Amino acid sequence: MSHSGTTLILIMAIAVLAPLLAYGVGRRLPVPLVIFEILLGILIGPDVLDWARPDALIDGLSELGLAMLIFLAGYEIEFGKVRGDTLRRSVWAWLAALALGLATGVLLGGGYTKGVFIGVALTSTALGTVLPVLRDSGDLHGRFGSVVMAFGAVGEFGPIIAMALLLSGRGAAESTVLLAVFAALTAGAVFWALRPRPPWFSRIIAKTLHTSGQFAVRFVFLLLALMLGASEALGLDILLGAFAAGLVTRLVLTGAAPESGPQILEKIEGVGFGFLVPVFFVVTGIEFDLASLLDGGRTLLLLPVFLLLFLAVRGGPIWFLAPRDLDRRDRGGLVLYGSTALPLVVAITTIGVDDKTMTAGEAAALVGAGMLSVLVFPLVALRSRSGAKGLPTERISGSESW
Repeated sequence: MSHSGTTLILIMAIAVLAPLLAYGVGRRLPVPLVIFEILLGILIGPDVLDWARPDALIDGLSELGLAMLIFLAGYEIEFGKVRGDTLRRSVWAWLAALALGLATGVLLGGGYTKGVFIGVALTSTALGTVLPVLRDSGDLHGRFGSVVMAFGAVGEFGPIIAMALLLSGRGAAESTVLLAVFAALTAGAVFWALRPRPPWFSRIIAKTLHTSGQFAVRFVFLLLALMLGASEALGLDILLGAFAAGLVTRLVLTGAAPESGPQILEKIEGVGFGFLVPVFFVVTGIEFDLASLLDGGRTLLLLPVFLLLFLAVRGGPIWFLAPRDLDRRDRGGLVLYGSTALPLVVAITTIGVDDKTMTAGEAAALVGAGMLSVLVFPLVALRSRSGAKGLPTERISGSESW
């Protein structure tokens, strides 16, 4: 059997084992599924058992998994709830976090370029981790859930824009022009999505929804491919295209197939969370530089420092700019959920290491801190808010999470 085949079998075995572990442990302590996927990936990786090593095929599947995560996060955003004063506060909170993050990153990194990588990573929010937890606890569609969604959406979209502007290697003017072109393309797609669809469009969605035709599913993946292609053609990060594709897809399905939309999403999630997303997280574990982290010294010290910085840089502005109608308990929960980070941290540090701007040890410390934030912050938020309402504990916390 080829090396790719063996590695893929191991990855999918972990994908099956991880939910079982999450369910078993979750009966006593809710642990996001992604933690088991990454930890098991580390176990089979070169620094422990050395059973699996990624190659071009596995890396390609991993990139598709990351794109699916960003796509689904974009799809989850409900425009009717992410607007007005709450949206303005979330934007200002992220801009304040960006200023704090860049300043902190430059001080820690000892230079501007490395500081930008660290600073942008500190401003991200793992909305994909937060949303399943909120869904399981029954908070997703309430006032608290809508606020978390607004702050989390900006915490995802903002870093992607910052990556395109600050980490592309191009001049600010050129990057701004390219972003403007992509924004215009996205606006055109949104305008098209909002237009009424012809009657045949809805009919063929309904007729093929449970057949081998799967018109709606194929159409969704066409939209994703088009937006990914547009972002790549403009030299922008594909995460920007994936996020925009999620936004556009929700608008199309809401207008053309409101009754079939949830079923279509279930099918897309089946492809993403059932296959591509686990590949991304397990490969993240396989490529995790555990040896650099365990060498101790500055690298190991940076891990708790970065974890605290997620709270200070991202959470601090959220605390002060949270909507006034939230009580102290909800405000604290918003800070913890908003400070949860991982997938964009992985993406940013991967670029940093590939560009030889960041060391493998610094990247491992940032990713390790992101893993701890995904494990600790949502759990503390759930516990801190459980006094106000009874929360179910026998869940696979974050059914599939960032």
